[in-house]
Amino acid sequence: MPLTPIFDLCDRYVRRACELDPVMATFRGVTGDFAPGTDYSPDGHAARAQLIRDTLAELATLTPTGDADRLAADHLRERLEAELALHDLGEPLRSVRAPFGLLQTLRNSVDLMPRGDEQQWRAVVARVAAVPQMLSSWRVSLATGADRGIVAARRQAVEAAAQAQRYADSATFDKVVTAYGNGPLRDELVAAAAAAHAAYAETADWLRREYAPRAAEADGVGPERYAAASRLSLGDTIDPVEAYHWGWEELRRIEREMDAEADRVRRGATVDEAVAYLDETDVVTGVDAYRDWLRERHEEAISRLHGVHFDIPAQLRTVDVVTVEDSSAGAAYYTPPSEDLSRPGRTWWPTQGRERFAVWAELTTVFHEGVPGHHLQIGQLRVLGESLSRFSRLSGVSGHSEGWALYAERLCDELGWFETPGQRLGMLTASALRAARVVVDIGVHLDLPLPDDEAARHGPRWTFETACEVLRQRGRLGEHRVRPEVVRYFGWPAQAISYKLGERAWLAARAEAQARLGADFDLKRWHTTALSLGPVGLATLADALRRAG
Repeated sequence: MPLTPIFDLCDRYVRRACELDPVMATFRGVTGDFAPGTDYSPDGHAARAQLIRDTLAELATLTPTGDADRLAADHLRERLEAELALHDLGEPLRSVRAPFGLLQTLRNSVDLMPRGDEQQWRAVVARVAAVPQMLSSWRVSLATGADRGIVAARRQAVEAAAQAQRYADSATFDKVVTAYGNGPLRDELVAAAAAAHAAYAETADWLRREYAPRAAEADGVGPERYAAASRLSLGDTIDPVEAYHWGWEELRRIEREMDAEADRVRRGATVDEAVAYLDETDVVTGVDAYRDWLRERHEEAISRLHGVHFDIPAQLRTVDVVTVEDSSAGAAYYTPPSEDLSRPGRTWWPTQGRERFAVWAELTTVFHEGVPGHHLQIGQLRVLGESLSRFSRLSGVSGHSEGWALYAERLCDELGWFETPGQRLGMLTASALRAARVVVDIGVHLDLPLPDDEAARHGPRWTFETACEVLRQRGRLGEHRVRPEVVRYFGWPAQAISYKLGERAWLAARAEAQARLGADFDLKRWHTTALSLGPVGLATLADALRRAG
């Protein structure tokens, strides 16, 4: 059917944005005749910013013709204004972060490209061959930013250098060569991989020698940059001090529940003792066994939810479970299906050299990353098709999606799916981690003092070591994850708060609907409405749900 002017603008923006950023197009699952790589130079960033300005200007001249149009226009405007605010602050010229930064993005973009035939493999070869130029253009932007006094934190430069060196030393793209085999493109792919590894090594050296000495000593970004980052992350303007103190209160509430659950694991046990017991008794051994366990839990969740609490489309009733040995991430993550659903939704599980896996704490992550979490919500955007604008189908708000994933964990607890005390303790430890993220992230970036009672335990001010201690002791994070998690928060301001603050918004929206509808409230219908809206900023979530249902 013909597109409305607003839907047409959304479609044109997506096409042009993908042309200007082919790597982003890969992550969004958009196929097309795009260049092999993205221009990360100042000119490339300027072109993307100008596209945003032009699109916003045209959007201002258009009038919505119905509810779908209004939702599409509101989402496009909100997202583009939030992105433009970061451009105007010069953030693309100091975009250095680890482990979830450009270095990993380029590497992962290759893994996400289709490989079904020789033509698709040729595109993979071209992407790998484009890595040196993409890294070079990124260094130009960073150098330009440094010349203007716009710099990232030194810690991020040093950590990114180490990450780049790991990719080079491990010859990370050799896995792509192995996957290809001995076809006619092998020599070309081998040469491209070697050049990419050399480019990562060159970038590591440049970050250490050239950029790090010019980088900022402070880890925190300050109020102005944090306000822009949190708006992008949440789709809302928040009072960060209120959120900081709420985060501490929420962490203490969860810890009280954890104490009670630990006693159910072993009578009289502390949380530490219960965790130590579970780490020894609720395990699987071997990567293959771990992958099988994960697949079984994904399939079980889909089977139990479908037709009862959700209507899960057939295209989303399978999740591809992938274990990853050389991931720089400390935690599992999700990548959505391609736009045409030919690439499935995937959950990625770092193994990091381990052979024993304590699975008592993993069930909540299955619900978070898979179903009813990210896979169900984000995958539904692909399935909804033209009832949503193309921009809504392919973009998101972290607070909306991560908040939904935490809501999914909470829902499974309400449904009684954490059937053993250990599994429920795993859910609570994950929730404690998300609350700890709130206080670490806001506290570090705004340099807020720790509350008096917490200062007695952790010290009066935030440092890297304090953040590690809070995550280790209060977030109950495994030692292998502590450092990469803290590095992530320090380099990616306001993303870590999107989980708990997003969950708070989703629970408030559901409570509002229950109070308003009373006996007429139907949970399955509410879920259907929620998943059919598409992405919405937290500022307007409750209103959007009210209008829709």
